Amino acid sequence: VQLQASGGGLVQPGGSLRLSCTASGSIGTIIGMSWYRQPPGKQRRLVAVITNDDVINIADSVKGRFTISRDTAKNTVYLQMNNLKPEDTAVYYCNVDGEDPWGTEYDYWGQGTQVTVSS
Repeated sequence: VQLQASGGGLVQPGGSLRLSCTASGSIGTIIGMSWYRQPPGKQRRLVAVITNDDVINIADSVKGRFTISRDTAKNTVYLQMNNLKPEDTAVYYCNVDGEDPWGTEYDYWGQGTQVTVSS
Protein backbone atom coordinates (compact mmCIF):
# COMPACT_ATOMS: atom_id res chain seq x y z
CA VAL A 1 0.00 0.00 0.00
CA GLN A 2 1.31 3.43 -0.93
CA LEU A 3 0.04 6.78 0.32
CA GLN A 4 0.44 10.02 -1.60
CA ALA A 5 -0.29 13.19 0.32
CA SER A 6 -0.58 16.69 -1.09
CA GLY A 7 -1.99 20.12 -0.38
CA GLY A 8 0.39 21.61 2.16
CA GLY A 9 1.95 25.01 1.86
CA LEU A 10 2.36 28.46 3.34
CA VAL A 11 -0.78 30.30 4.38
CA GLN A 12 -1.53 33.42 6.40
CA PRO A 13 -3.35 33.20 9.73
CA GLY A 14 -7.07 32.87 9.13
CA GLY A 15 -6.52 31.17 5.79
CA SER A 16 -7.52 27.72 4.58
CA LEU A 17 -5.87 24.67 3.09
CA ARG A 18 -7.14 21.27 2.04
CA LEU A 19 -4.91 18.24 2.36
CA SER A 20 -5.48 15.11 0.32
CA CYS A 21 -4.10 11.62 0.74
CA THR A 22 -4.70 8.80 -1.72
CA ALA A 23 -4.04 5.15 -1.04
CA SER A 24 -3.04 2.78 -3.83
CA GLY A 25 -1.79 -0.77 -4.22
CA SER A 26 -3.11 -3.91 -2.52
CA ILE A 27 -5.58 -1.97 -0.41
CA GLY A 28 -8.16 -4.65 0.32
CA THR A 29 -10.44 -3.25 3.02
CA ILE A 30 -9.67 0.10 4.59
CA ILE A 31 -10.70 0.27 8.25
CA GLY A 32 -9.70 3.84 9.00
CA MET A 33 -7.95 6.85 7.49
CA SER A 34 -6.49 9.57 9.63
CA TRP A 35 -4.34 12.65 9.80
CA TYR A 36 -1.60 13.30 12.33
CA ARG A 37 0.67 16.28 12.72
CA GLN A 38 4.08 16.87 14.18
CA PRO A 39 5.10 20.43 15.06
CA PRO A 40 8.83 21.23 15.18
CA GLY A 41 10.43 19.59 18.20
CA LYS A 42 7.22 17.96 19.35
CA GLN A 43 5.57 14.56 19.15
CA ARG A 44 3.30 13.42 16.38
CA ARG A 45 -0.33 13.60 17.48
CA LEU A 46 -3.67 12.62 16.02
CA VAL A 47 -5.64 15.41 14.35
CA ALA A 48 -8.62 13.55 12.90
CA VAL A 49 -9.76 10.06 11.96
CA ILE A 50 -12.59 8.68 9.86
CA THR A 51 -13.53 5.01 9.90
CA ASN A 52 -15.01 2.86 7.15
CA ASP A 53 -18.45 3.37 8.70
CA ASP A 54 -17.91 7.14 8.82
CA VAL A 55 -17.27 7.48 12.53
CA ILE A 56 -15.26 10.67 12.96
CA ASN A 57 -13.05 11.91 15.76
CA ILE A 58 -11.46 15.34 15.74
CA ALA A 59 -8.85 16.62 18.16
CA ASP A 60 -10.18 19.27 20.53
CA SER A 61 -7.47 21.70 19.41
CA VAL A 62 -8.88 21.85 15.88
CA LYS A 63 -12.56 21.09 16.46
CA GLY A 64 -14.77 23.57 14.66
CA ARG A 65 -11.97 24.54 12.27
CA PHE A 66 -10.89 21.27 10.65
CA THR A 67 -13.07 18.73 8.85
CA ILE A 68 -12.14 15.23 7.75
CA SER A 69 -13.90 13.48 4.89
CA ARG A 70 -13.25 10.68 2.44
CA ASP A 71 -14.02 9.54 -1.08
CA THR A 72 -14.35 5.78 -0.88
CA ALA A 73 -14.27 5.30 -4.66
CA LYS A 74 -10.95 7.15 -4.85
CA ASN A 75 -9.47 5.72 -1.62
CA THR A 76 -8.78 9.31 -0.65
CA VAL A 77 -9.05 11.14 2.64
CA TYR A 78 -9.23 14.92 2.92
CA LEU A 79 -8.51 17.36 5.70
CA GLN A 80 -10.15 20.73 5.23
CA MET A 81 -8.43 23.24 7.47
CA ASN A 82 -10.07 26.63 8.02
CA ASN A 83 -9.17 29.60 10.19
CA LEU A 84 -5.61 28.39 10.41
CA LYS A 85 -3.45 29.58 13.28
CA PRO A 86 0.34 29.76 13.68
CA GLU A 87 0.14 26.87 16.15
CA ASP A 88 -1.21 24.66 13.35
CA THR A 89 2.23 24.80 11.75
CA ALA A 90 3.48 21.23 11.47
CA VAL A 91 4.26 18.37 9.14
CA TYR A 92 0.98 16.61 8.49
CA TYR A 93 0.98 12.85 7.94
CA CYS A 94 -1.81 10.66 6.67
CA ASN A 95 -2.25 7.15 7.95
CA VAL A 96 -4.34 4.24 6.72
CA ASP A 97 -5.06 0.97 8.45
CA GLY A 98 -6.89 -1.96 6.97
CA GLU A 99 -6.71 -5.55 5.80
CA ASP A 100 -5.09 -6.55 2.52
CA PRO A 101 -6.73 -8.98 0.05
CA TRP A 102 -4.95 -11.89 1.79
CA GLY A 103 -6.32 -11.04 5.22
CA THR A 104 -3.18 -9.42 6.63
CA GLU A 105 -3.69 -6.28 8.66
CA TYR A 106 -1.66 -3.23 7.70
CA ASP A 107 -0.89 0.27 8.94
CA TYR A 108 0.89 2.68 6.61
CA TRP A 109 2.06 6.29 6.75
CA GLY A 110 2.28 8.85 4.02
CA GLN A 111 5.40 10.92 3.41
CA GLY A 112 4.22 14.02 5.23
CA THR A 113 3.32 17.44 3.91
CA GLN A 114 4.43 20.73 5.46
CA VAL A 115 1.84 23.26 6.58
CA THR A 116 3.18 26.65 7.64
CA VAL A 117 0.89 29.33 9.02
CA SER A 118 2.64 32.68 9.13
CA SER A 119 2.13 36.28 8.17
